[in-house]
Amino acid sequence: MIPKDPMMLLSYVNTQLRDFYPNLEELCREQGIDVEEVTGKLRGIDYEYDEKLNRFV
Repeated sequence: MIPKDPMMLLSYVNTQLRDFYPNLEELCREQGIDVEEVTGKLRGIDYEYDEKLNRFV
């Protein structure tokens, strides 16, 4: 289960990406999370996924 609060979600996703996953798609596939849901929630607080950095910035 992923955090519902966007700021907590940001922290959770970036930590997972940094420590365990090579990209957002792999993270979402492994955890059964919808990529569009995550990116939409984080876009709502002005964060976008940067593939090169493998994190939301």
